[in-house]
Order: sequence, then C-alpha cells, then structure tokens
Amino acid sequence: MSEALKQKIQTAFVEPGCATNVAKSESERKKGCAKQLTPGAAAGGCAFDGAMIALQPITDVAHLVHSPLACWGNGWDNRGSASSGSELYRKGFTTDLSELDIVMGNGEKKLYRAIREVIAQESPAAVFVYSTCVTALIGDDIGAVCKAAAERFGRPVIPVNVPGYVGSKNLGNKLGVDALVEHVVGTMEPATVTPLDVNIIGDFNLSGELWQVKPLLDRLGIRILGSISGDARYAQVAMMHRARVTMLVCSHAFMAIARKLEERHGIPWFEGSFYGISDTSAALRTMCRMLVERGAPADLLDRCDALIAEEEARTRAELAPLRPKVEGRRVLLYTGGHKTWSVVSALQELGVEVVGTSMRKATDGDRERVTDIMGTDAHMYENMAPKEMYKMLREARADVLMSGGRSQFVALKARVPWIDVNQEKHEPYAGYVGMVELVRAIDRAVNNPMWADLRSPAPWEMSACDATDEPFVLSAVPGSKADFEDC
Repeated sequence: MSEALKQKIQTAFVEPGCATNVAKSESERKKGCAKQLTPGAAAGGCAFDGAMIALQPITDVAHLVHSPLACWGNGWDNRGSASSGSELYRKGFTTDLSELDIVMGNGEKKLYRAIREVIAQESPAAVFVYSTCVTALIGDDIGAVCKAAAERFGRPVIPVNVPGYVGSKNLGNKLGVDALVEHVVGTMEPATVTPLDVNIIGDFNLSGELWQVKPLLDRLGIRILGSISGDARYAQVAMMHRARVTMLVCSHAFMAIARKLEERHGIPWFEGSFYGISDTSAALRTMCRMLVERGAPADLLDRCDALIAEEEARTRAELAPLRPKVEGRRVLLYTGGHKTWSVVSALQELGVEVVGTSMRKATDGDRERVTDIMGTDAHMYENMAPKEMYKMLREARADVLMSGGRSQFVALKARVPWIDVNQEKHEPYAGYVGMVELVRAIDRAVNNPMWADLRSPAPWEMSACDATDEPFVLSAVPGSKADFEDC
C-alpha cells in the first residue's frame, strides 16, 4: 500500500465533522466507525465495493474497473438506484486483465486503451477509473494514466484509488467520495445561481425515493443544484460548491464531503431523513430555515409550514383507515446503516412495535439514535445468526420481518411474512407518500389470509377427532382403529 493511500485512510478515520468521533481518544479514533475486517474476510464487503456503491449511481459517467474479470465481469445494473435520464451507469466496464497482462506489465497500457474505447463508444460525461487489489499490488499508476487520458481525449478521467484490501465497505464509501472532493467538485460553474439552491448528499434514489421528495422541494421553489449520488449527473457534482445549503441524508460515510464543502466554500450542512412523517417535516423546516439565514426570501418559512400542514393532513387522512390494520403489530427490523433508526422512527409513528433492530454497519451515532427513539438499547442486535432469527420469528415474538433479500428465506421457513426494505427493494418508502406505501406494504404482508392457512396443520397432520364427519374425509386420515375410539 502506498504511503499516500495510507495517509488518506488515516485522514478518513479522523472525521472532525462527527461529534462522536471527535469525542473519542486518539487511539480509538484511528479505528474508524466500523470494526476492521481481517485479511481475506468478505463479510461486509471490501473498500472497492463501497466506492462503487457510493459513486456508481452518478448516471452519465462510465464506471471503468481496472481489474481481472472476476472483480466486475458481466456487470450490469446496480442496487436499484433509479435514473431520470442516462442509463450509462448501469453498464459494467472492466479492463479484464489476464495473467499474461500482469506478468508482462501491460496493465497501464490496457487501461489507457480501455479509456479510449469507452469514450469513443459511449461519449460519457466523464470516466471513473477504479483500482482493485490486483492492480494496486502490481503497482499500476492509475492516476498517471487518467491524467494522460484526460489530456489526450479532452474528457474528465477520475482515478478512484480504492483497492479492496485496504478495508471495509464503509471505508470505501469515504474514499470514493473523497475522490470527488479532490478531482470533481468545483470544476464547473452553473449557468445561473439562486438563493434556493441546495445539495443533497447520500440519497441513492432507491426505487425512485428521491422523486417522492423532489415535488415538495419544487413547490417551495428549492432547486437541487448538487447531488451525490442518486439520479445525479457529473455536472451536479462539479457544481456543488455554488449551493447555499447541504443536506446530508443519514450517511456518516458521506460526512467528509459535507464538511469540506463548508470549510472550503462556506456551505453549511445538516443531517436529516426523509423516512416518516415527522422526519420529513423536520428536514424540510431545517432546510428552509438555513436557506433563509443565507439570504432566501423570508416568506419561505411560512410557505414551508403551509406545505407541511397540508401534506401531513392529507397523509394522516390516508393512513386513518390503514392504521388499525397494522397498529400493535410486532416487527423485527434487520437492515443496516441509517435505516436502523430512521425506519424505526417511521414505524413507531404508525403504532407498530419494533421488537428488535440490527446494528450491522451502524455507527456509534446510529446506536445513540436508536436508544433515544426506543428508550432502551435492549432491542439492538449485532449480526443475528439465522438460527436466532428463526427462533424469534417462530416463537411469535415478531409478526413480520423487514430486511434485505438474504434474510427472506429465514422468514419463509418460520412461516411469517417478509418485507424488503434494503437496497434491492422495488417500492419507494420516502417522504409523505412513502409512509402511506410502507403501511400498505405491512398491511398486505401481515393480513394476507394465506399465512393462517400456511400455519394451520395439513389435513394429514390432523387427528381423526379434528377431521370432519364426512366419511370420505375420515377414510383419508391415516391411523389405526385406536385413533377413533375417543371421538
């Protein structure tokens, strides 16, 4: 590992924008927010994976992975980030290094040719080049190649030096965003600027969730000038330095870019969530208040309050007939990151009881928020083994499991419904509209009559006494004569 990369990693761990991190001792601060993986461990993803997750949703960029085929071969699509324009981000590009390329030292030449080909064929707004374990170990200088290619082809070519072995997915998120700060932000100027321009960082527009919030901003006249990274364009990243306020959507991994925008360009930031009625309203009020403090028209606050009152009334009216169907239901939430607390807050507004929430990939700040929202830390779980999850579901301590796709089979085996709330989900749950959709999803799951049929004994498992008196049914029930003597 190069000294420059080592220094960048240490800088990423010492995040002065995070109050929890600043309060730690120097030795604890160097460990970062997440427990570091042991060499060769795959749990939690690698740094390269984290960088791809953070940057790939930038839609009009060609994402070129400098690696053997195994790292990104046949790559297509991503984890569900939706685009209103270019579909280029869905394509996977790789240099496909062979053993011969590695032995003969052809890696840098092959990378240069790959950049030339992808620019010629796709005409992207920019090319992001990702290093991987193999190319970092053999010493390919992707920075030099990217610089030469950018000068030769007149197109931005951004090096993302995040080989997988340097750490976890969380660290990869941070280092990937750092590449944007160093090479992209501030390189373009917007045609016009307004006092209502904002940056939104950390919303991935999963299943179009950002589009459930954007109409609210449009009604207030607020423009999303800069965005990372759902439905974002390269130009939006390059022009972020001209926004008035930055909203960080529940992502500590992206805190560095919000802090650096404030330090370098004087743009204040706040952290908020668009999950749940209360959190959405709070985020809108905070955004409007900060915009007014930076020169936006004073009537923005009144218009914001009027909008919130209208939307909350409409949402609660839509929820009124649905709430009795889900109120009192018990939910086991097994997800990660900010959803460990933001979804909990949304569920509690519905009168749904959260019997447990996982702390996978959660920071100390996330843990504190869960404790504040739930009033105790007794319902926080680390990596729950499938056996433990199955036991909890079978003992009816939860009526429904809300998690990612990998846990759905545990729920099915336990004969309880499952709702996808992770990155692969197909239904958006953000904003006021999303709250209604979330309740409908819970209602469809827990009140489906098939679960009662599934949990009841099969006809051949019933005793003769439980069976009907119809002769043809009795004759179909296996058993000896003794089985009928007590009937």
